Amino acid sequence: MELKYVLLIPLLAGYLLDLFIGDPQEMPHPVRFFGTWIGKAEKMLNKGAYRLWKGGLMVLVLSTVTYVFFAAAMHLILQTSLPVYLIFCSVFVCYGLANRSLITEGKKVFDVLHVEGLEAGRARLSWIVGRDTSALNHLQIRKAVFETMSENLSDGVVAPLFYYLIAGLPGMMTYKMINTMDSMVGYRNDRYEWFGKCAARLDDIANFIPSRLTALLMVMVTLSLSGLKFIFRYGHLHKSPNSGYPEAALAGIINVRFGGPNTYHGVVVDKPFIGIEDRDIAHEEFATISRINQLTCLLMVLLISSLFLMDFKGVLI
Repeated sequence: MELKYVLLIPLLAGYLLDLFIGDPQEMPHPVRFFGTWIGKAEKMLNKGAYRLWKGGLMVLVLSTVTYVFFAAAMHLILQTSLPVYLIFCSVFVCYGLANRSLITEGKKVFDVLHVEGLEAGRARLSWIVGRDTSALNHLQIRKAVFETMSENLSDGVVAPLFYYLIAGLPGMMTYKMINTMDSMVGYRNDRYEWFGKCAARLDDIANFIPSRLTALLMVMVTLSLSGLKFIFRYGHLHKSPNSGYPEAALAGIINVRFGGPNTYHGVVVDKPFIGIEDRDIAHEEFATISRINQLTCLLMVLLISSLFLMDFKGVLI
């Protein structure tokens, strides 16, 4: 079988698995496995002197091991059976994508807020965001869902697909390891300020292109001129070098204002505002965001598929 089809079939199969099934909760997930090893490394290394170097060592070792493991596993399986190889890769492409789970979790917050009220909505939102949700009102909860969905559309959908294009399944899984390390240790506090710095910086670098690509794809699937304007006007204002771009695109697409002060782990963080119109958000508007996510994911898959069919072989594939 030609290389382009060996790459294309798992991409399409994995996309369809995520679209219709998502992440089965009863099955082990590689990200949870990644988290276990990150936790063990952090417990062993994050103490005493040289924490910056120890954190860098963890990033180097876990990223390298992840890439080598998947590259070796794929090589060995391919030598044995092409059908098994395609199934293996398809399943892990599905694991690498988080579009269905992202939409599902966002919808649960909206539904709980709508049906059970403010306190229940605050509690459910705390499952998917790092900010303090205890004092948020209805509008702030809905904005927080939209903000995290736009950011994670990059981290959980477009970026993994981008690295699948560049370096196949090993690249996709290595990105997931990098992103997981950042989510676990990439904080500016007493415990992680130095140990997590390398993880946070590498995640910033890894997401530089995908975050901007995500914003452009969002504009393309909505044909939103205001979304495009907001990318250039507000995207660079965010404290994160990447998160502001998809947030700005969404703010322009639906004409709403994101950002402002929020509390994280007891510390008030004054984020810049993204957008102008501080309007109310209706419960029914979640369907629009869901559609944007689905179309953005689909467009990214189609673009990559087109490149594979033109015999694009990536950088490290």
